[in-house]
Amino acid sequence: MEATRAPARLAETEKSRFLGKTYGWMALALCISAAAAYFTATSETLLSFLFGAPGTKSAPVGFIALVIVELVLVFVLSASIRKIPVGLAVLGFVAYAAVNGMTLSSIFLVYQISSIAMAFFSTAILFSLMSLWGMTTKRNLASWGRYLMMALLGVIIASVTGGLISFFAKTPLPMLDILVSAVVVIIFTALTAYDSQKLLKTAEFARNTDDYKKVSVLAALELYLDFINLLLALLRIFGKKK
Repeated sequence: MEATRAPARLAETEKSRFLGKTYGWMALALCISAAAAYFTATSETLLSFLFGAPGTKSAPVGFIALVIVELVLVFVLSASIRKIPVGLAVLGFVAYAAVNGMTLSSIFLVYQISSIAMAFFSTAILFSLMSLWGMTTKRNLASWGRYLMMALLGVIIASVTGGLISFFAKTPLPMLDILVSAVVVIIFTALTAYDSQKLLKTAEFARNTDDYKKVSVLAALELYLDFINLLLALLRIFGKKK
């Protein structure tokens, strides 16, 4: 009897270790992004690099460059996660969190610090509740993935279209922005539950190997993106601007 219990205990230990590492990586990424965002927002040199010198109408070349770097990092991590060493996967993940933090520095320039803090805590609560629900519900959420990706693609198209209309008409479209942000909240709330359930299913088979360590990093990246997009959407809806 004891011999049959040992593998079960080992599997449970590996499962807990895998989940702990994944959420630990996610928490670390959030801390790195927060520090990078605040440091950038308080540095005139970095702000000039990102958005141009104050009082000028120069294009935000630095900001655009960092966005491109972010996209490249995500693509490379996702495409080559099976081939690269664990250390390189972790380095890419940390680099992405730092670069994304620099691009997020703009929120400190636009919104009041109290609004940012409120949005963060609201996101943390919503994320935690949906993550817990995704892990405990008996409903299979596997079919949600493709529909959520289609909805996200629709939101991106609507955002780009609205941005172009606003640019050429030289008129902001606040109601469209709020509507898109509300849909984004719904999408990433559902994605949080979906990704959490997917993570739990992966953890059932987790082992202390390099492959699973890299999977843990990639899963942490997915959860991190869910959190950040929720935060930004809530901030656009409820945030008070300076």
